[in-house]
Amino acid sequence: MKILVCISQVPDTAAKIVVSDDGKSINSTGVKYILNPYDEFAIEEGLRLKTQFSGSVTTVNVGPDSGKEILRTALAMGSDAATLIKDDNRTDSYSVAFNIAEYAKELQPDILLFGRQSIDFDSLQLPSMVAELLGMPNISMVSSLTITDSTVAAERDVESGKEIVTTTLPCVISAQKGLNDPRYPKLPDIMKAKSKPIEERSAVTTSARVEIVSMEQPESKRLNKILGDSDGDISELVRLLHEEAKII
Repeated sequence: MKILVCISQVPDTAAKIVVSDDGKSINSTGVKYILNPYDEFAIEEGLRLKTQFSGSVTTVNVGPDSGKEILRTALAMGSDAATLIKDDNRTDSYSVAFNIAEYAKELQPDILLFGRQSIDFDSLQLPSMVAELLGMPNISMVSSLTITDSTVAAERDVESGKEIVTTTLPCVISAQKGLNDPRYPKLPDIMKAKSKPIEERSAVTTSARVEIVSMEQPESKRLNKILGDSDGDISELVRLLHEEAKII
C-alpha cells in the first residue's frame, strides 16, 4: 500500500502572535514553528497502515525551506520518504491543494492522510480540495478507521454524535483527535532523520482564489478583577456578575 501523508507547519500554540505592519500577515520574528498537531494523528495512522499492509509512507509539505524541520520529525517517527514542495509564497489553500494533487498524481498513492485542519487558519478545506482535484472520495474528521481489502469504513465526528461512512480505495482521509495515540520519536531515530534525504521540488504557481484583506488582533475587554474569599468579596462578586456581567 502506498500511503501519502500531507503535513503543514504552524506557529507554536504557545507563541505570541503579532500582526505585521502590512496588516495582512503575522510577524514571524521570534515565532517558533512546529508540526501541526492534528497531522501527528495522520502520520501515526499512516505508519499503522504501513505495518498492517506492508506498505510505504511518504510525507509531503508545501511551504518554505523551514518545512524540512517537520519533515524530519515525520522521518524520525518512521516515514520512509519525505518531499518538500518549495513555495515561499503559498498564496492560498488552493495553491497548496493543487501542488499536493499534482504530486499525488505522480506518486499514485492508495490513500492520502491529512490532519483534520491546521491550527493557524482553521479552514478545514485542504483535504476536500485535494480529493476534488484528484476525483477521489473524501471522509473528514475521522476518529476510527478500518480498511479491509479495498473497502474503507470510517467513524467520523458530527454534531451531537458520530456516523459511519464507507468508501473504497483510493481515498482521502482527514484525521481527528482520538484516531490513535501518536508515537514519540526516539533519540536514535531523531539523529538518523537528520541525515536522511529530503526530496525538493519547485511548486507550481497558481492564481490565488482567496485574498487576505486584513488581519487584526482581538481587543481584550476583560477587567481582570481579583477577589478573595471573604464575605465582602463574595458579595462583590455576586454584584459584579449581576450588574456588570449580567449573567445572573
